[in-house]
Formats: sequence, structure tokens, C-alpha cells
Amino acid sequence: MQTHFSSLGLGNFLCETDEQGIAWLTFDCPGIPVNRLSAQALRELNLVLDYFEQTPPSALIIQSGKKAGFIAGADIDEFSQLDSRDKAIELVERGWNTFGRLARVRYPTLALIDGHCMGGGLELALACRYRLAVDQPGTALSLPEVMLGIFPGWGGMLRLPRLIGAPAALDMMLTGRAQNARKAAALGLVDARVPPRLCRRAAAMKVLGGDKPRRAGGLPALMNQPLLRPFVARQAQKKVDRRDPGHHYPAPRAILEIWARHDGNALKAPDLIDRIIGSDTARNLLRVFRLQERLKAFGKQDKGASAFRHVHVVGAGVMGGDIAAWCALKGCTVTLQDQDRERIAAAQGRAGALFGRKLKDKRQARAAFDRLIPDLTGDGVRHADVVIEAITENPDAKRALYAQLEERMKSDAILATNTSSLSLETLREGMRAPQRFIGLHFFNPVASMPLVEIVEADGIAPEIRSAAYAFAGFIGKLPLPVQSTPGFLVNAVLAPYMLEAMRCVDEGIKPEALDAAMEKFGMPMGPIELVDTVGLDIARDAGAALSSGARMPACLESHLSRGELGRKTGQGFYAWKNGKPVKGDPGTSAAGLAQRLVTPLVDKTREQLEKGVVADADLADAGVIFGTGFAPFTGGPLHYAASTSQGGNDTGQQGMAS
Repeated sequence: MQTHFSSLGLGNFLCETDEQGIAWLTFDCPGIPVNRLSAQALRELNLVLDYFEQTPPSALIIQSGKKAGFIAGADIDEFSQLDSRDKAIELVERGWNTFGRLARVRYPTLALIDGHCMGGGLELALACRYRLAVDQPGTALSLPEVMLGIFPGWGGMLRLPRLIGAPAALDMMLTGRAQNARKAAALGLVDARVPPRLCRRAAAMKVLGGDKPRRAGGLPALMNQPLLRPFVARQAQKKVDRRDPGHHYPAPRAILEIWARHDGNALKAPDLIDRIIGSDTARNLLRVFRLQERLKAFGKQDKGASAFRHVHVVGAGVMGGDIAAWCALKGCTVTLQDQDRERIAAAQGRAGALFGRKLKDKRQARAAFDRLIPDLTGDGVRHADVVIEAITENPDAKRALYAQLEERMKSDAILATNTSSLSLETLREGMRAPQRFIGLHFFNPVASMPLVEIVEADGIAPEIRSAAYAFAGFIGKLPLPVQSTPGFLVNAVLAPYMLEAMRCVDEGIKPEALDAAMEKFGMPMGPIELVDTVGLDIARDAGAALSSGARMPACLESHLSRGELGRKTGQGFYAWKNGKPVKGDPGTSAAGLAQRLVTPLVDKTREQLEKGVVADADLADAGVIFGTGFAPFTGGPLHYAASTSQGGNDTGQQGMAS
């Protein structure tokens, strides 16, 4: 192969030309694990295009030199430093002009996508004539800018609707949802998915094949026509309004406006660029992104997949069964122990639904189901690398179980409890090896909630601690370090919030009004629906453990006396049908209702921080956001409280509107 660019002094790109005249351009940012489209990288890409303008190849294939994936997107650090309208517009122009130039070159171009292809990375791929996705688990294509409170301004809003049609394109842009290789091929987002061993050969054949570039056809293409865009945008905005009734997130509405009125070119709406990129929401969502990255870093311990081949879960109730299913989904062999065969069967039923939903390939779903093994006698304990206890919140029952488990476990295995409120010190009394006992506190529903609290106490062996964090990362969860104290962080914070909501019900305020007020505030679920989802019996037990003898709300006592435990029994504060609550008209919320409900949550978060349950305010905010769904646009409860106490910005004003 012939090597290019030796005289250009490029730091991010390497290029070789093969015997067919194909230029293989490898993007490999130095010193970082992922490729990011920084200002310097885009300048270098323009130098590459200058070079090929004078000496065009037969074709150009863009690939990644990173094991982690194709391109992770723009440089977030550069985005966070924007402090003026001119700089924001300059950033949009930089990518828009570069990718427009790439789209216009005379020679055929192809993006060979192996691993994650996000944001600006997908916009670069869309500017190529062809795209191939390597068919492996890590391949995922997305435009997640909306999750940072911004929009895909480098050509994604122009080219994606033309490629796959308006409905699918708007869904991707408005949700940030990623598509794996199989789904990307089905959508027409890529020309084909190819196995890793054949990807280079397939790329060379495709880029020289002379095929016409893909374009959407039929009704999806028709809906991208200028005359129909306003109608399509109005329909899409109705969905946005349902998801965001408080209008806290301006980016989705900006995407619709730029697509419908300006053919996806944000440069035609400079005022909108300034308003979105400079918004409090964008700054706070960038903060949440950094908090998420910090939690991810805790899970990047030096442990390979082989360290967690076998997981044993004791307790096939909702939490235990769903933890087992999640671990099987993530590739672990899982033995699920329970004395009740019917409970195991119910857990298997939920697991089957999860695998079918998450793994569209029937063979993969079947393989995951086969990894979840019923274990009435607990034989799997002997082989497990991680043993998770998820039985009733009774310390005596838990300690009796641990005595049995310790006799049978491997000497280097982790023994973890999923307790939601009991301290490790209480539970490990009488243990033979308390140093290998740690808390792994998952949240309901396990498949939806990204957080796992890693509950620590003095005396835990360092290798067990690091293995627990690595395990959380391995199964795709965000590990949060918390100290052993009743309720830890998240449950301790939720208890007074739910208690205040039920006191409101005792005062005659409709449950629907309470839920509507908090959904308008920005919560994904209202507090009364949350109580029903968690279970009224669990709410009672948590309240008793965490509320210092506070009186049980009369409404909760009334439902419990009738055996109405919420979603799991089909009746709680609401009747439940097909997994959803049946709600009446919320009416008009009382002034200040959202603030009344959120105040005890904020106060308790501050109290847990002061007690040292978490190390700092950022971790407290991260835990409450990812453990409760606390409105991300606020930046977290403590950040929200600080911003509103300093005179109120857009975030605070919106939060208090209900």
C-alpha cells in the first residue's frame, strides 16, 4: 500500500492507498480511547479533502483506528467552552461546511462503521455515498444531541430524512435512540451489515460497485417534501408535548422547526442556534452527561468478562427475578434460586418478555433465556463468581441465608445484598468472611433504571470492592459509591418525597393532580404512580425504616388493609390494566404544589451529603437523577436548589411553574 500525507503533518488521520486505488482513511485521535471531531480534526479532514481534490483516489473509505468504535461525536469540551453567539454559529458552520464538502466530492465514498457511531460521527457517515455497519454487539448509530439539549447541526437534519424518510429520522433525532447494525440495515440507514471478518472486502466491493446511493421512497419520502413538513412537524410536536408537558426541553422543538422551515440547515436560523446552545437546559444536560461519565468511570475496573461468567441470585421476586434476567441479558450464566417454583416461573416469563424486547434476533433471545437457569436447591452457588441476595427485608432471614451461602461459595466470590434499607453492619453480624460482603442495590424496574448503588462499609476487602464496581460496569449499569446507612442515598431521598405526596392525598388532593404537577415539573413519573409501581408494602416498610417513626398516611393504611399493593396486585392508588395505571382528570394543580413535593427531596439529599453517604454534591445529584429520574434539565436536586436560591434562572422558573 502507498502511504499519503507525510508532508501534511496530520495528527488524527492516516491514509494508505491499495492496489485498486482505494484510499483507506483511518481516523485515530492520539492519546484518547475514542475518536472525537474536534476543531483540529475537522481542519485536518479539510486538508485531506484538499489533497484528494488534486489527486483523487478511485474511492475513499473512512474507518476507525479505535477498538472502542467509529466516532463518538463532537468534542464535548469545545462545546462547553462556547460563550458567545458568534462562537456557537462558528461551531455549526465548521461541521456543516466540512461535511457538505465531503458529500460533494467526485469520487465514491464509504463509511465503514465498526462500534459506536454517534452525533457528528453519524453526520460524517451520512455525508458519504455509502455506509456499511459491522455486525457486532457494539455497533450502534445515533444522533443523541437532543439528550444534551442541542440539535444535530452538521447535516444530520438535512440528510437523515432524505435517507430513511421523515418519520424514522424524526424519531431518531427527537429521542436520541440508537440503532444496532440489524436495525440500521432494515431502516436503510446503512447499505448493509457485514461480518467483521469480511468487512474490508465488502467495503471495497461496495465503494467500487457503482450502485446508486440509497434514498427513501414511498410515503416516508413524500413526508419529507416541503409542503407536507409543517403537517408532519405538528404531529411530531404533539408527541413531544406529551413527553415534556412543562416545555423544559427546547431542543426537540428546535429540531422540528429547523427541519420543517429550513430543510435541516440550522445556519438559516442563527437566533435559534444562540438560544438553544446558550440555554440553561443545554448547560445542565451537559452537566448530567459529565456526571454520567464520572459514574461510568467507577465501573471501568481492571476486570475481564471471565471474572463474571456465573451469577447466582437468591430470591425470584420482582427484584431478584429481574436482576437475574438483566444479568442473563448481558451475557452471564445465571442460576435463580427460590423455594417457590411458581415465583421462578413468573420471573422466567418476565425475562422472556425482556429478551424479546431487547434482543430482536430470536436466536439471541433464546440464548439469553437458556442462560437463565431455575435452581430450586441452590446448586449454582458453588460455581458463582457473584452471589446476589434479594429476599425479604428481614435481617434475621438474611443472616440465616448468608450462613448457608458462605459454606458453599467459592473463596473469591462476591457476596452481595440487594437490601434497600438495611445497613451492611447489621447484616454481616456473625459472618465467617465479612470482608467479601458488599451491597449491590438495584432499582425497580431493573431494565429501565441505570443506577446501582455500591454500598460500602469499613472492612470490605479491596479486591471485592473493585470487583463489585467492575461487575456493575460489566452489566451496563452506573455504579454509585454510597456508605452503609439506612436507605443509602436514593431510597432515603425518595421516602420523604413519597410520604409528602401521600399526606397531600390525605388532605384531599387527587393523586392525578399530584402526578400531573410533578410530570410538568419534569419527572418521568409522578410520586403516587411511583408508590404504586414500587409497591405499597415496600413503601410502608421503607417509610418505617427511614422516617423516624412518622405516622403512616391514612390513605396508605387504607389501601394496605384491603390488600391493595399497587401494580403487582392490579390495584393501589390506581387500578392497573395492561401494566399501566388508569387515571382520571387531574384537574387544576394548586399553586406551589410541585415545590411543596420537591422540597423534602432536596432537603434529604442535602442531609445525606452532609452525613457523608456520598462523597460530594455532584455524586449526590448524579445518584438522584439516575436513581429516581429527577428532572435532568435541572442538573440535579442540589444544583437546582442552588440555582433557584440565587435569584432563579430559566431552570428554576420552569420548575416552580406548576
